[in-house]
Amino acid sequence: MARRAEILRFFLLAALVALFGLAGATSARESQFLRSIAYADLPPEAQQTLLLIQQGGPFPYPRKDGATFGNFERRLPWQPRGYYREYTVPTPGSRDRGARRIVAGQGSGGDVATSGEYYYTSDHYRSFRRIRQQP
Repeated sequence: MARRAEILRFFLLAALVALFGLAGATSARESQFLRSIAYADLPPEAQQTLLLIQQGGPFPYPRKDGATFGNFERRLPWQPRGYYREYTVPTPGSRDRGARRIVAGQGSGGDVATSGEYYYTSDHYRSFRRIRQQP
């Protein structure tokens, strides 16, 4: 009977180790595949949008810009709902808002204007790049 209990404890411990290992691999995988882009390499319209975010506006689409970004596709690191806000990056020649956006995280201070956590997408949320080297 003691031998069975020892074997059961071994398997439970092994399962816990595997579970924690997988959880760590998931968060590492999230950040591993998120590429970055330098501020200088952004299109001029994205640079202007980022400056507007940091200044608090005014934005070209006031009903849409600053809206909560749900991160439903889980392309960005997981955060509670309401953490991310989205902003339109104008596309020259487009009749509508186009596909380009900057998504801003609130950071530890809770303010997208000062957080330094900004992501650019040119393909309407299919992929993101973390913006680095901000002005």
